[in-house]
Amino acid sequence: MIRHLVLFKLNDGVSRDEERVRSGVRAFAELEKQIPELAFWECAWNITDRPIAHDFAINSAVADTDALKRYLEHPAHQAAAAQWREFATWVIADYEF
Repeated sequence: MIRHLVLFKLNDGVSRDEERVRSGVRAFAELEKQIPELAFWECAWNITDRPIAHDFAINSAVADTDALKRYLEHPAHQAAAAQWREFATWVIADYEF
């Protein structure tokens, strides 16, 4: 199995209450139902206010590197990520477990 972790930081001046951000959250929340490669999926807002913390997180799992590639290339994932590119930056970690 491969764990796929993504931590998002909203750009300066961007609020989680903006419609474009809410739309991006909805797009990610729907991926679990749209991408069969996802063996595990959760996404949520950070609940702490520490300055070093990121704002939003995705924690997911897929079977192997081929499934990860299919997930990343899936049109629904591409569309959701494109929304987030407009208002956030992120870091990613993929590891086997």
